[in-house]
Amino acid sequence: MKKWLLGKNIQELQEMVAEYGLPSYTADQLARWLYANKVRDISQMTNLSKKVRETLAETWQVGGWDPIEERISEDGTKKYLFPTLSGSSGIEAVLIPENNRNTLCLSSQVGCKMGCAFCMTARMGFLGQLTAGEIVGQFLRIPETDLLTNVVYMGMGEPLDNWPQVQKSLEILTSPWGLGWSPGRITVSTAGILPVLDDFMNGTRAHLAISLHSPYDEERAQLMPLQKAYPLSSLIRTLRTYDFTGQRRLSFEYILFDGWNDTPGHAAAVLQLLRGLPCRVNLIRFHPIPDFSMSPSSEGAIQAFKDLLNRGGVFTTVRASRGLDILAACGMLSVQSKEKRNEAD
Repeated sequence: MKKWLLGKNIQELQEMVAEYGLPSYTADQLARWLYANKVRDISQMTNLSKKVRETLAETWQVGGWDPIEERISEDGTKKYLFPTLSGSSGIEAVLIPENNRNTLCLSSQVGCKMGCAFCMTARMGFLGQLTAGEIVGQFLRIPETDLLTNVVYMGMGEPLDNWPQVQKSLEILTSPWGLGWSPGRITVSTAGILPVLDDFMNGTRAHLAISLHSPYDEERAQLMPLQKAYPLSSLIRTLRTYDFTGQRRLSFEYILFDGWNDTPGHAAAVLQLLRGLPCRVNLIRFHPIPDFSMSPSSEGAIQAFKDLLNRGGVFTTVRASRGLDILAACGMLSVQSKEKRNEAD
């Protein structure tokens, strides 16, 4: 298969055109065709000579997969299934329309290494890293690409575990030569891989979302194996060294489990943990998965937890559950065989 141009940043395009003996401005032309004009074939790059286009097409293609499956929820959420360059089971991206916003939830890996007990993606295991082209391709190859207002890296995989490719995809999304988006329209979620966090904070201005789920180190470790390598206490100390007083937003994701982490004592511990840290908390309803013993918190417990945090000075919201009927809600993305998907449905 021919190599993809999609996913290359301007430096890589400059190196490529230099190898062909082409003028350096050809890299800018290619970037514009790939990202601003969203072309699908080299033959459409009409300000390049026919000979140059034919030469490039011998080795290169634009790249990017069209979705091979689209599922629409009764609430309007859409889930797209994409193939992968590695030929593994595939990846899912979710479009969440809401009033005047259209948010795309991107995947960054095939499966995930983190092993979080409550997450269906974790059940897949880790099957491979996505390239920057495959990540950006999710953005460019859905029908609603020109209607998107926000992007969240909250799909399959741990973004900071694929940082080189995620970083390049963020560069493409936000650079003037790329898609030209404001970083303020993009949020990257992480379980907290500390060695990479500094690179993320200094290398981009995108918002940061941290998977929290418990204010206690020992308790969090029961759900998230990563906690043992990078304790929550260390993560919070590190976060306090960064500046979140400007327009960059820090948020914490907190899935609520009945009688386990939804008590007033937990709310008080969250307030103590986050005291003085400019942030917000997003409470998430647990969406039950097979072979996991915990249950969702009641609506009353969720609202009480929210009220306690807000009264304590931490701005807190409850995230709406979207796409439940098509297994598109938080923690439910999982691509295995078609037979297993049908069985899950």
